[in-house]
Amino acid sequence: MTVAPISSKRVILLNRFFFPDQSPTSELLSDLAFALGRVGCRVMVITSRLRYDDRTAKLSSREVARSVEIRRVWSFRSKADTLIGRALEYLSFYLSAGSCLWQSAGRGDIIIAKTDPPLLSIMAAPIARLKGARLINWLQDLFPEVAVELGVAGAIGRPAFHLLRRLRNRSLRSASVNVVPGSGMAKTLEQEGIAPQHISVIANWSDGKLIQPIPSEGNELRRRWGLAHNVIVAYAGNFGRAHDFDTIIEAMTQHQQHATLAPAGDIMHQIAFLFVGGGAQHKALEREITVRKLVNAQVHPYQPRELLATLLGAADIHLVSLRPELEGLVVPSKIYGIIAAARPVIFIGSPIGEVARLIEHAKCGFTVEPEDSKTLLDRIIKLAKNHSLMKAMGTKARLAFEHQWDKPHAMAKWLSLLDVTSKREVPD
Repeated sequence: MTVAPISSKRVILLNRFFFPDQSPTSELLSDLAFALGRVGCRVMVITSRLRYDDRTAKLSSREVARSVEIRRVWSFRSKADTLIGRALEYLSFYLSAGSCLWQSAGRGDIIIAKTDPPLLSIMAAPIARLKGARLINWLQDLFPEVAVELGVAGAIGRPAFHLLRRLRNRSLRSASVNVVPGSGMAKTLEQEGIAPQHISVIANWSDGKLIQPIPSEGNELRRRWGLAHNVIVAYAGNFGRAHDFDTIIEAMTQHQQHATLAPAGDIMHQIAFLFVGGGAQHKALEREITVRKLVNAQVHPYQPRELLATLLGAADIHLVSLRPELEGLVVPSKIYGIIAAARPVIFIGSPIGEVARLIEHAKCGFTVEPEDSKTLLDRIIKLAKNHSLMKAMGTKARLAFEHQWDKPHAMAKWLSLLDVTSKREVPD
């Protein structure tokens, strides 16, 4: 029997956010969707009419972008980021997206369900089975484990989370394959009873053509924000609950105290902290900066995607963080853009975690354990004083990126996976 190539198949992708939204899950899904469209796949994306970075935005219900058909379904949008508001947002999307998927999916289709909102696999699995489609779950984080570790809903929510975990695992076991961004998450799924042959590790990526290493001198954003002559330590991206900002805030506080006592011309006067992005901890961060009267820090909203290389190139040092209890449940994707920009990284998190291993492998930065703000500041000062070390680490970062984490590597892995999946028997 002759099996049709993947380019003849239809792929349906599910996620709450998609192009032109700039959130991390949206950009990854957009990259994959457009890459599939370029090789001739019939691609449909079922998404919401919302934007992560603009709570008032409402996108058109139907659109074709770069040969990709986009179906944007209605979903509720709360005015504030609250637990009840998010639950209503998620529930409304499950219902609308599920209805659209039921009407759209056909026998032999490949459905790729991401994890925004969480647990999309529970909705997608029975529809895929009844429609004779193949399901791929693309997991960026593991819910409800993340919610439990973050203390969402406390002890009251644990019975519900236990039930959701069982339903989630059943949906993962029924899938053709479950794609995860790191080996730690793969190990966690195996511990949940998912067979290794139904797990595939494809690391997240960045676009090496979009993000080219650029010198900090003359950088437009450095000039605009009055930081042209500073050594900039930046955190750019999602200010989510999974990330540790307490250690960073304490390091900024210590830096300001030391800078006050330092003589004129000392490197301490040149160091400045920059935060660009948005998310659940954005307001809390701004509040702490105000309360502590930290004049060494600036906070700015998300910047347009066309300025991404400029933004990443504006910083001399980048910060990445992840709470250690979330290792194996989340992999921060911002690391790939940073190393594409050829900048050194300081990771605040577990020294044996996914990001720490990447940094050690590439020799492109340091890892600092949470709550160790003194060591964090020491590492920042060490880099600020040694421009040749910063440059060397940046060069190693870019080389490692080009070898393993540039977008073409990931797209090749995805196309290979989809080709294999398309040749498997369609479930009855």
